[in-house]
Amino acid sequence: MWLEVFAGAEVTANGHPVTEPLRVYPSEKPVAMQSGPLRWFVIKREEKYGIRLRDLEHAAVQSFTGIDNYPIDSAWRVRAYLEPAVDKKIPIANVLGQTLMMDCPGTLVFTIHGATYRLDALVEGDELFIIFADETSGVETYGAGRFVYAARPGPDGFTTLDFNKAYNPPCAFTAFATCPLPPRQNWLPVSVVAGERNWEH
Repeated sequence: MWLEVFAGAEVTANGHPVTEPLRVYPSEKPVAMQSGPLRWFVIKREEKYGIRLRDLEHAAVQSFTGIDNYPIDSAWRVRAYLEPAVDKKIPIANVLGQTLMMDCPGTLVFTIHGATYRLDALVEGDELFIIFADETSGVETYGAGRFVYAARPGPDGFTTLDFNKAYNPPCAFTAFATCPLPPRQNWLPVSVVAGERNWEH
């Protein structure tokens, strides 16, 4: 997919003026295009392409005052063991009703308040990406779950899972996002009172 700019239009790609046709998808790194206050990216969901457009001067941006968080609590920073999986894929549904089969490197196993829990992880770059929900979902936190990242495990198979860094997906803020949803096995039967809470707007 290529970007061709009409004469007289001022468009940048990753901060650099676009003066000739530019390949924007696929590319070695994501290309952020911008014209005035509008910034957009090319996204792909299954075989469909889309444009994720952001208006940096939208009223919602101007009136944004932040997100409420639970107090940071070291009890929610836990040591987790990754039970490795080979060629495992798990279905991940999104808010558009699509289901994607995504690579799962394994299951994180950890203990909270003496009880053992499990979360299937996904891969994103050099990190583990976890989509989860818990008993605060839809009550004190966003109903469609939250996201959290963890480092790849060390040679001993352990990593740190810090729920204080759990955050709301983009669909908590806009109806135009295509957020993945937590798989059923990633619904935790415990209240994770850490990380971001519901966004009030």
